[in-house]
Order: sequence, then structure tokens, then C-alpha cells
Amino acid sequence: MIRDPETFNILLDTLRRFVRERLIPAENELVETDEIPARILKEMREIGLFGLTIPVEYGGLGLTTEEEVLTSIEMCQASPAFRSIAGTNNGIGSQGIVIDGTPEQKEKYLPRLASGELIGSFALTEPGAGSDAGSLTTSARRDGNHYVINGTKRYITNAPEAGVFTLMARTDPESKDASGVSAFIVERNTPGLSVGKPDRKMGQRGSHTADVIFDDVRVPAENIIGGKEGVGFKTAMKVLDKARLNIAAVCVGASTRMLEEALTYAMQRKQFGKPVAEFQLVQAMLADCQTDIFAARSMTLEAARKRDEGGNVTMEAACCKYFASEMCGRVADRAVQVHGGAGYMADSPIERFYRDVRLFRLYEGTSQIQQLIIARNMIRNAGH
Repeated sequence: MIRDPETFNILLDTLRRFVRERLIPAENELVETDEIPARILKEMREIGLFGLTIPVEYGGLGLTTEEEVLTSIEMCQASPAFRSIAGTNNGIGSQGIVIDGTPEQKEKYLPRLASGELIGSFALTEPGAGSDAGSLTTSARRDGNHYVINGTKRYITNAPEAGVFTLMARTDPESKDASGVSAFIVERNTPGLSVGKPDRKMGQRGSHTADVIFDDVRVPAENIIGGKEGVGFKTAMKVLDKARLNIAAVCVGASTRMLEEALTYAMQRKQFGKPVAEFQLVQAMLADCQTDIFAARSMTLEAARKRDEGGNVTMEAACCKYFASEMCGRVADRAVQVHGGAGYMADSPIERFYRDVRLFRLYEGTSQIQQLIIARNMIRNAGH
């Protein structure tokens, strides 16, 4: 659903220029410092990248799912870290509040998330629980007008920078499944909340994850998302449907950049007196990349349109995330192969992307979790 094509195309053109003129030239600095340069963050706030999907009445641009997917494809033709810092504000860091928050919660937090004043973070995964939300052990015990929260969250994106966390915690200690999980808004400066050292990762320099520890953290009861217990997992699943479509778009964007790099190199690099792009086996790898990217882009846009029309896209979002993330890995591997030895050198953007994109098959649910979601939905639908 593209509401105003002319205005939206202006946004996409602005974003393309920003990626080419500002983000890609800053990639080496990002890698060397493991930080997004302050000047880049300032510009990202100024052009509204922290509030793309937050409703207009709260200071955002209120993009539809299809519009968000298209902006992510453009944004992720630069290092994934640039999108990641703003991505949680547009996705899992804010959407729980957007979808299920009370009017008061929306008024209090969404304008600051949209402006980039606050960085949002989504705290679900634990040392012993990830996709199996029923195993969550972080507890939230009611104590008067507060909940007292204890537990540890792991691999939390943007935790070192976050000013507010969407937290999943168990409010019903007797429950053995996700029905006892509730969602909370927890501010960074709440006593008892601490963030561990940033994790050292295979890739994704400049995008930080860390443990978040809750030690008798007292959170006002008014900060339970939606104002009631036991619906946190449902909120999380609504958020993840949308997030998985966005990750599929992220994979399309990164793959587009890698193919562009591979094609440019193949046309310039000469062997046996001619560009390697003229060799049929190299052409086959380039063609496979183009076909994969076209397929992933098409299915992601179709699923996004279905969501904008009000359809349930749980299965389609899983299909998109599964196919696009696996596709991205294939494109990365072929791009290194096309580059030959140059693709294995640490100063090559292809070497960096090869490591960066490996994460996409893991977070927001591994490829194997997506397979389970797809199959279970198929079986359920067949039963009807």
C-alpha cells in the first residue's frame, strides 16, 4: 500500500542519495571505530529515519508495511549497522507500543522514539530461552502499584544505547507456557537495571548487543503494555510478524549491494585477456544472484501488501524471512567467489558483508524456527 506515490518517491530518492553519499563512504570508519559516527546519527534523526513507521500523530512518518519494506531495501545497501540503530525504533522497539499500547503509553514514549531522542530495544531472549518464549524465567511480581522484575536478557540489540526496553517477563509463575508472559516498558535509568559489556561478534561492527540484567527493578504497573497481564507473547508475535517482513527486506537490500559489487568487479577484473564477466560460469553465478534477489523482493512485497490489507501474514512473513535470509547467504557466498582472492581480504566490503549477513539466518527466529512456523500453519489451514 503506497498512499502517495509522488511523495513516497521523493523519500526514496532522498534515502538513496543519503546511502550513496553519506553512509557507504562512512563504512570503513564504522568498522574501525565500532561506532556509528555522531554526524551520521544526527543526520539520520534530522531526515526522520528513527520514526518511519511511528504514526504521524506521534511525530513519525506512519509508513505502511509496503513502504517500510521499500525503505529498508534502500537503507540496507549500506552496512546493516546503520539500519540497526534506527531499525529497533521503527520495529521491535516501538511496535509493541504502537500495536497494543495504551493511549497514555503512546503519548509518553512514541514522540521521543520517533525523533530519535530515545533508542528503543526489545528484550525477549534469555540465556535459556529464545524462540521458546514459554521457557522465559525473567519474573515480574506484582507489588502494590509496581512490578518487581528479576532476570537476565541476552543478545539484546541496541542495549548499550537504549533508553527504553520492551521487556517480556513472566507475571504468572504457575504457568508453564507463553500465556503467563506479559510485556513491559522499562526505562534505562530505572534502579536495578544494568547493561553488560557489548558482545564481541563475528560481524555487524557498529551494531551492538549486550546482556540486560534486572535486579529487583521496580516498574510502575501502568507500564505493562496494553494495561493487562498475560498478553505479552501475543504482542511479541504481532511485532515479530512485521519484523520478519522487514528482515526479509533487509536481506534484499544487502544482497542488492553485494551483487552490485560483484558485477562491477567482474566487469573490471581481467583474466586471459578479457573481463571475468565474459566467462559463462561467472555469468551463471551473477544470474543466480539476480534471480534469487528478484524472487525474495517479489514475495516480500506481496506479503507486505497483504498485511496492509489487514490479512494475517504469520505464515507468509515466516516464508519471506526464511527464503530471503537463506538467499542472502547464497548471494554473499557467490559474491566472494566472483571476487576470488580479493573477496577474502579484510578491506573488501564483500568480506565484511559475508560476515555481517550470516546473522540474518539467526535472529527474529532461526531458519529452522521459520520452517516450523510455516509447516504448522500449513497443517492448521489444511485442518479447516
